[in-house]
Amino acid sequence: MEKNEVLVERAGPIVTLTFNRPEARNAMTWGMYQRLYEVLEEVDADDAVRVLVLRGAGGKAFVAGTDISQFTKFKDGEDGIKYEQDGDKRSGRIARVKKPVIAQIQGYAVGGGFAIAAGADIRIATPDAKFGVPTARTLGNTLSMKNYAMFADLIGASRVKELMFTARLMSAQEALTAGFVHEIVENNQIEARVKELAEKIAAHAPLTLWSTKESLRRILDARPLPEGDDIVRRVYGSDDFKEGVKAFVEKRPPRWTGK
Repeated sequence: MEKNEVLVERAGPIVTLTFNRPEARNAMTWGMYQRLYEVLEEVDADDAVRVLVLRGAGGKAFVAGTDISQFTKFKDGEDGIKYEQDGDKRSGRIARVKKPVIAQIQGYAVGGGFAIAAGADIRIATPDAKFGVPTARTLGNTLSMKNYAMFADLIGASRVKELMFTARLMSAQEALTAGFVHEIVENNQIEARVKELAEKIAAHAPLTLWSTKESLRRILDARPLPEGDDIVRRVYGSDDFKEGVKAFVEKRPPRWTGK
């Protein structure tokens, strides 16, 4: 990870993590993903921390997915399985943080950014925020079984299918209507609003906050998920995925074959 690609600030009981690659719409490198995981561990280990805020630098994007150039090193479907398992570990870890997590979303929360936002407990967005996983148009890859289940829980299976099939992005207003976003705030007011909300939550009983989050997480996790590695292996090992990555890097439309 390049220096300062992830910034961590502490203000009393509130920790703010900023994804800091605004020139790349905060697209995530492997090092950034690793640092995110480390900060989640650090937040849980510190009883004085009461709230974690996740945000993106630059005001144009929360996180616009994973840095696609990294996919050029994938050799077969096993690399895809590892990537999705690591992704499950990260987004699931956000959901397992013992403290409330607020996502401050300005601009794009796409692909991996959509999953990071979904792992948070409260999502505050600006009117220009966009959400989705447009991989049917771009890379031709897939989500893990856990991510499909997470998105279906939050916005419904029917909406997940429509978003994935059309590769479109959901507006902030649609995300609010769907219950994914909790509040829409203007760009020049969102930082103050998130700070106000974080301070309010931080002043409340920590064990009530923890028990609410943990109980609901256990209820959702109680449902066993079917095996999905065969799906991930087939998609990430396909010619179409290799073509999607190559076309993205070459900045041209992909030529899909279904193989």
